[in-house]
Amino acid sequence: MSSRPVVVAFDIIETVFSLESLRGRLEAEGASGDVLELWFARSLRDAFAMAATGKFAPFREVLKASLADTLQERGVVAGADALDRVLHGFTELDPHPDALEAFSHLHQAGIRILALSNGAASATEALLERGGLRHLVERVVSVDEVGLAKPRREVYQHAARLAGVEPAAMTLVAAHPWDVHGARAAGLGGAYVERGPAYPPFLLAPDAEAHSLIGIARALAARA
Repeated sequence: MSSRPVVVAFDIIETVFSLESLRGRLEAEGASGDVLELWFARSLRDAFAMAATGKFAPFREVLKASLADTLQERGVVAGADALDRVLHGFTELDPHPDALEAFSHLHQAGIRILALSNGAASATEALLERGGLRHLVERVVSVDEVGLAKPRREVYQHAARLAGVEPAAMTLVAAHPWDVHGARAAGLGGAYVERGPAYPPFLLAPDAEAHSLIGIARALAARA
């Protein structure tokens, strides 16, 4: 078993906050609800392509361009106002039901908590405040500070430096295997919230897995 982390960094979108409320916004603009998964996956793909080539754009810009392309492919005519209405939904995402319990459990165990997101710091701060989680988070870290998106190792190492710990003393919690893999490659611990497919065997393995945030929190806090 790995040792207890000094700091736990949480990925935010999908890991702590659900995208489900965006489905209704897409439907309100004339798209089918299943566009949500395709749109977000394409946005991540494009952010990865930028990161792999040392380029960067704020994630909101990537999301907006990908949304326009995806809707057009589905035959949905969406002007700038429609795109902005959908994107505004990112400010109103709901946390997963066990998020507060998980954060509180780590806090009570003396483990420091960071938020580490591909999104803007201001947007992440607002989500955490709205979700009743901000008081438990020591610091919000955005990829904007690095000028590269996750899963570039520079992002994870930047977060560890800001926390004042060695990478090995920090564990990333994410519902995305690619994010856990990136953290492990950068020298951090990695904890996978398995809400869907099993973790791919060809990626660097997580050192903790559970089906919920509270399950991850309990596993990490129980370490010696």
